[in-house]
Amino acid sequence: MNRKIYKISKAGSIKNLHLEKDQLTDPTENDVQVQIKSIGLNFADIFALTGLYSATPKGAFIPGLEYSGVILKMGEKVKSFNIGDPVMGFIRFGAYASHINVSHQYIFPLPNGWSFSEGAAFPVNYLTAYYALIFLGGLKENNRVLIHSAAGGVGIMANRIARKIGAETTGTVGNQQKLQLTEKENFNSIIVRGKNLRNDLAELTNDTGFDLILDAIGAKVFKISYDLLAPRGKIITFGAASFTPVNDRPNYIKLAYKYLTRPKIDPLEMISANKSVMGFNLIWLWDKSEDMRIAMDESINLDPGPPVIGERFSFAELPDAVRRLQTGKTVGKLVVDLD
Repeated sequence: MNRKIYKISKAGSIKNLHLEKDQLTDPTENDVQVQIKSIGLNFADIFALTGLYSATPKGAFIPGLEYSGVILKMGEKVKSFNIGDPVMGFIRFGAYASHINVSHQYIFPLPNGWSFSEGAAFPVNYLTAYYALIFLGGLKENNRVLIHSAAGGVGIMANRIARKIGAETTGTVGNQQKLQLTEKENFNSIIVRGKNLRNDLAELTNDTGFDLILDAIGAKVFKISYDLLAPRGKIITFGAASFTPVNDRPNYIKLAYKYLTRPKIDPLEMISANKSVMGFNLIWLWDKSEDMRIAMDESINLDPGPPVIGERFSFAELPDAVRRLQTGKTVGKLVVDLD
């Protein structure tokens, strides 16, 4: 099959991302072939394109981690789906394409009533939030939860999950313009991150701290968050948005300075304060497909509702969509829709 793909010859600059055509073989016995209808964009895509993601393939590769579409062909051992089924799923790179072959283990039925855009926006952000809160954080009713980047895809989902469990949620956003969305999402409280972030958060808890914190920003936000953990509290860190390059190619001098001045936690101090720091990278769940399926099924069964789509782009506009996400000014999920 002839297909269209966005391929990067070598990680290091978004400018290296080009639209090409290639041939896709028939799926193997355990795979399905999906005609992609929509692609979800993630900050991990930016880090992979600019060479700052440890899991980035060596040499040329097709970026992209999540998608939705329709099954065109199936391998002979695939029994759980039918040709024509609408699905959503993961791939460990390769989603920036019009068609893909992928193992049936990594696809899921598109929920009834959901658009393909909503399906493509679901897997990475929603599984990240669920895995962080439930698997790692041990979220419980009445926990006090702090969610940074509350207007983003993970932040919105994390709040929905936490509220369904019965936790109290506080969200932070980067500017006033993002408040309108978060106010609709039923956070218990919302704060715009500023110079007084530490004091603003401390006042909310009467200096008793948070039981669980989700942070994908890093730098000063991580240090403030750690300081505001209650005894036995956990901070789950799963990203480093503060390191996001603002141009097509990273400024390595600035990145080196940020890296050398990043917050550091003393393990002995952690013991004394009775606090925990946990980090995870969702892409490593690819090799733990059973854990991934359990988390995905549980998160869907929790019925969090369809994702919030912030902006849509066409397949021809995909590089522009990546650069738009790079600005950090978006809300919800950015998706690329194919014809």
